[in-house]
Amino acid sequence: MHPAIPAIRSIVEHQFSEESTGHDWHHIERVTKLALRIGEKEGANLTVIELAGLLHDISDHKFNGGDFNKGGHLAALILQEIDVESVIIDQVIHIVNNISYKGAHVVNTMQSLEGKIVQDADRLDAIGAIGIARTFAYGGHKGHPIYKPSIPPTLHSSPEEYQKTTHTINHFHEKLLLLKDRMHTETGRKIAETRHQFMEEFLNQFHDEWNSVDSTYE
Repeated sequence: MHPAIPAIRSIVEHQFSEESTGHDWHHIERVTKLALRIGEKEGANLTVIELAGLLHDISDHKFNGGDFNKGGHLAALILQEIDVESVIIDQVIHIVNNISYKGAHVVNTMQSLEGKIVQDADRLDAIGAIGIARTFAYGGHKGHPIYKPSIPPTLHSSPEEYQKTTHTINHFHEKLLLLKDRMHTETGRKIAETRHQFMEEFLNQFHDEWNSVDSTYE
């Protein structure tokens, strides 16, 4: 373990312990643990993965006014303060600044193996049972309606378009259901299959109940 990691964990856990939108310390810890598991199988640099996993949400664009580069800047300041090697800091900055999903038709700019692994882990935590819970927690925090059938989903071509969320159910179609086919690693793809299926089952049940055609009435 890199000597800086315990200090980073302490800083991040303190900052995110009371977060209530689904981007909390437990999310960060899950992403980091899963990324390390995948990284071991892929032969990646586990120090870079662990540091990037811990810092990947240090300043999320969804909460800082839309700045995709502020996270990397703050991550660098924290790592420099603890005297982490510059070559590692540069890799972490790249991951933190490029991890976010920016729209269905926006090119993914993640380049490094370590970055792709952390991105897989972060996206896996956005789908499945926990992903569903996090989606509604975030939607409630932002004041988004649960569902507006009159507003269909949009496959966005820019980060600016993507950030104009309409209702929470659209988020499944605009992002979450697309993630299964955007996994970089074989491990990520296998885990995503199960979680994706769970989301589809949830949405089918949701629409049945919304339209009062639940099978229990038959």
